[in-house]
Amino acid sequence: MIKVGIVGGTGYTGVELLRILVGHPEVQLHTLTARKEAGKAVAELFPSLRRQVPLKFSAPEVAPLAECDVVFFATPHGVAMEQAPALLRAGVRVIDLSADFRLADVAAWEQWYGMAHACPELVSEAVYGLPEVNRERIRSARLVANPGCYPTAVQLGFLPLVEAGVVDLAHLVADAKSGVSGAGRKAEVPLLFSEASENFKAYGLGGHRHHPEIVQGLARVAGRPVGLVFVPHLTPMVRGIHATLYARLTRETDAQALFEARYAREVFVDVLPAGSHPDTRSVRGANLCRIAVHRPQGGDTLVILSVIDNLVKGAAGQAVQNMNLMFGLPEGLGLTQPPLSP
Repeated sequence: MIKVGIVGGTGYTGVELLRILVGHPEVQLHTLTARKEAGKAVAELFPSLRRQVPLKFSAPEVAPLAECDVVFFATPHGVAMEQAPALLRAGVRVIDLSADFRLADVAAWEQWYGMAHACPELVSEAVYGLPEVNRERIRSARLVANPGCYPTAVQLGFLPLVEAGVVDLAHLVADAKSGVSGAGRKAEVPLLFSEASENFKAYGLGGHRHHPEIVQGLARVAGRPVGLVFVPHLTPMVRGIHATLYARLTRETDAQALFEARYAREVFVDVLPAGSHPDTRSVRGANLCRIAVHRPQGGDTLVILSVIDNLVKGAAGQAVQNMNLMFGLPEGLGLTQPPLSP
């Protein structure tokens, strides 16, 4: 059994990790940390996990994380980079769901996140945890940087086109919408029910932290820089991301066949039949990305629709997918539950 620790187990991604891992046949939940809720039982805070997780939260400074085989960081940025070095020295593998190790350029990370990086020497070692791209490197990694939610949906949507070199890489557009859980479990006025309900708005046009992550990933695949306009939106729903992606063809191609071939062997990417319109409900609660390919009026612009559950394929589910790869388990183990309906 894999002994698992979770740092930051009371946020949305932390409790989603718990929900998934309690059903994983090769996992033993060993240690859960939460500074403010130390000493409280999991079931006290999350009744949905009553009789599922018979553990209490521990204070981070006394939690026996070094006894674990793998530790997930479901924390705000700035936490994992402080604690990961000691865990790695102790032989513990680390999967960071925050952004601390996602950007290879440390100076760029410090600019976007407004703080000095605590362990820049580990950034080059961290493997970016998008299995559909880095599967083999993830298998041998001891430190995985789990992708962000928007970057997962956007990169999977553009990936076949970028790999094939059939679109204008200087003018990609990603118009993406997210449910309010993407902002985390916190009390902020824009996230209040009366503020977010019956409302729809764009944000982050001056610069969003996921933009450099998306551009970095696509540029690695392309082998050269890419240009991307990324516009995120907040939608009045709890879960889900819907990314509408635009790319101009530079040579004739059968895009539907291209996507079907690229993802034919991917368990967690579902390319829908031509003409489909995936919705966020179709992936709610599941570790799935559903994609549809369109070519409006037969023109030279492709429109790709990509949907995920931001808390599952966009966070906790993908993290478990990475764990499975790191420990030589079947990639889909513990992750095959179908989406919720309704």
